[in-house]
Amino acid sequence: MVALAYGLSGSRAAAEDLAQEAFLAAHRDWERVGAWDHRAAWVRRVTANLAVSSFRTRLLEARALVRLAGQRQPRVEPLPAGNADFWRAVRGLPKRQAQAVALYYLEDLPVQQIAAILECSEGAVKAHLFKGRRTLARRLGAEAGEDV
Repeated sequence: MVALAYGLSGSRAAAEDLAQEAFLAAHRDWERVGAWDHRAAWVRRVTANLAVSSFRTRLLEARALVRLAGQRQPRVEPLPAGNADFWRAVRGLPKRQAQAVALYYLEDLPVQQIAAILECSEGAVKAHLFKGRRTLARRLGAEAGEDV
């Protein structure tokens, strides 16, 4: 299966992934596929279809990149150098706390909008902000040698 996928995709790494996906599809559908006489043919067909689909996706992505390369990209301003420790500490927070803190302090969004973006309640956002602030104060205060 890897050889078939490699022949169609041109990438060894992609071929391994495609073959694995085909076998996973057979495993998921085994009640149906296992009853057939030509199970290997089914897996080969799935591998071939996945390879073609993958090629088409990469082609569309490449075309989109070419189109975007011609457009002027908005400049992303770097974070102020003095805040590097703060944002490093934010990245060390649990995922939801880090997201809430970044949306609140970088994007200056209200709790209601953050809740919509994170698909959670406003109370959950407030809890994430509270816990994140408390952890940041403790971490940053400890780094500065302060007792928090």
